[in-house]
Amino acid sequence: MAEILGLGLSHYPPLCLPDAEMSSLLRWTLEDPSIPAAEKDVAKWPAAMQAEWADDLGTRAAAAHRKALVAGFERVRAALDAFRPDVVVIWGDDQYENFKEDVIPPFAVLAFDDLDLYPWGHAETSSMMKGKANAWGEDASKHYRLRGRPDIARHLATGLLERDIDVAYAYKPLHHGSIAHAFTNTILYLDYHRRGYDYPTICFPLNCYGRRVVSCRGFLTHMDAPLEFDPPSPSPKRFMQVGAATARVLKESPWRVALIASSSWSHAFLCDATWRLRPDTPADRRLYEAMRAGDFATWRATPLKAVEDAGQQELLNWFALAGAMEELGARLEWSEFVETHVLNSNKVFAVYGTA
Repeated sequence: MAEILGLGLSHYPPLCLPDAEMSSLLRWTLEDPSIPAAEKDVAKWPAAMQAEWADDLGTRAAAAHRKALVAGFERVRAALDAFRPDVVVIWGDDQYENFKEDVIPPFAVLAFDDLDLYPWGHAETSSMMKGKANAWGEDASKHYRLRGRPDIARHLATGLLERDIDVAYAYKPLHHGSIAHAFTNTILYLDYHRRGYDYPTICFPLNCYGRRVVSCRGFLTHMDAPLEFDPPSPSPKRFMQVGAATARVLKESPWRVALIASSSWSHAFLCDATWRLRPDTPADRRLYEAMRAGDFATWRATPLKAVEDAGQQELLNWFALAGAMEELGARLEWSEFVETHVLNSNKVFAVYGTA
């Protein structure tokens, strides 16, 4: 029987930027004329948010945030290295990168062979980084030879279909030069100190952005932008069912598998209740405390509207992980909640015991 490790982390794109640019999403939002001036008045922000913004537009806060995130990535990487997986499966969102108007699958297994991943060379089809300097000072020649396991991917897709999970699959990229930023950044951050990443990897994109994936190109709009919303994503409960079925298929296999949920939690630019200025921290804390308590019923009972209202669309990746960990009876060994008010999203790290 297989052994399975569960991990959770963030693929937060602004971490790729220098500290002075990490608050760029909030700066862009503050220029939105449809947000009332009173809401953009720094003097009226919560005290903790003012302290982060300070007199440098969040640059010192960004440095502290980076330090906390890098420490989290190092801990997750240590767990991954100790486990020595045969394959890594990453649940991540595709933000109008590989999947566009011609097809938006609810979930898909990418059964890719080995490919060359150029983080900056492929930036034109990945979120935020086109034409920008990155925190490592790397140029377009930086690349990984990302190893695939199409045999395991086909086994997974077959097993899911046999269990009535109508998953799509693909053997080559569609609109992207390699893989979407949710997966690219996961690898970059697990290799933050550039020691190398050589684990065979299967990308498992989920349609987290739902109503906004095509209409908003999976990203930013002004609050008053006229939009014709797309159909919704699947429900949180359905993502948990996909995660549980994934765990069952892989548990019956001969492989050591690391399952990774990759996303930040509530995103300020998706949260109208906060005028898109800060994340919905109370909503994040509620699910985080339920996760720590092993309260999967709270996660399962969370409706899609609550996820959308809180700007937690990308957290649907973690619903798949929650379903898998519940199915396996895995115990949460370590987690950390990294809070921020001006850097778009709270971040969570998690390491589950092997099952």
